[in-house]
Amino acid sequence: MYTLYIANKNYSSWSLRPWILMQEAGIPFEERMLPFGDEAAWAPFRALTPAGKVPTLVDEGRVVWDSLGIVEYLAERHPGVWPRDPDARAFARSAAAEMHSGFTALRAQCSMNIGIRVRLRETPPALARDVGRISALWTEGLSRFGGPYLAGDAFTAVDAFFAPVVFRVQTYGLPLSEAAAAYAARMLERPSMRRWYAEGLAETFRDESHDAECRTVGEWTADLRAT
Repeated sequence: MYTLYIANKNYSSWSLRPWILMQEAGIPFEERMLPFGDEAAWAPFRALTPAGKVPTLVDEGRVVWDSLGIVEYLAERHPGVWPRDPDARAFARSAAAEMHSGFTALRAQCSMNIGIRVRLRETPPALARDVGRISALWTEGLSRFGGPYLAGDAFTAVDAFFAPVVFRVQTYGLPLSEAAAAYAARMLERPSMRRWYAEGLAETFRDESHDAECRTVGEWTADLRAT
């Protein structure tokens, strides 16, 4: 069985990608969490993977790191990770790669913090461009391939790559097109997303520097996390 190393569910957007893909694809795995800042846990983990970062997948001693590397590794072994249709697959891979390497303003100003709600003080032009691009990209995929997912009628890796953005939309109230907003709402109702969300809310660990970043961009209107 695979072992997937992840970090805190409230904060770790990168961990969510392979976790939700494996949940949705019915790929069994053992989950191991390494909380942020826990040096006792991180020291032996760095011996396992020189990158020293999550997510990391271990398969019978073979170590695969980075969410994109993990997804491609799984795609070689399990059907349905990417769409079967060539046009949908090309779109899905391109959109996932764009998410993996881009949207720097969104990452910097709207970091993942699923348990809070934030009213942004302003929307800088770079952030507005990122949000507009995401809205257009989601709308394009839904229109071209018929939905309800980004590349057709099945959840695939491209949906997994944008799952953290769905939580950011909820946290920061980001504006989307009607079709893109409906997609985000559907994603939030997925059992796998609901489970990640519930387990994230139940965490009591706090990354103070991460929370401080969220306070600089806007007013917290709610903190739903366990105390």
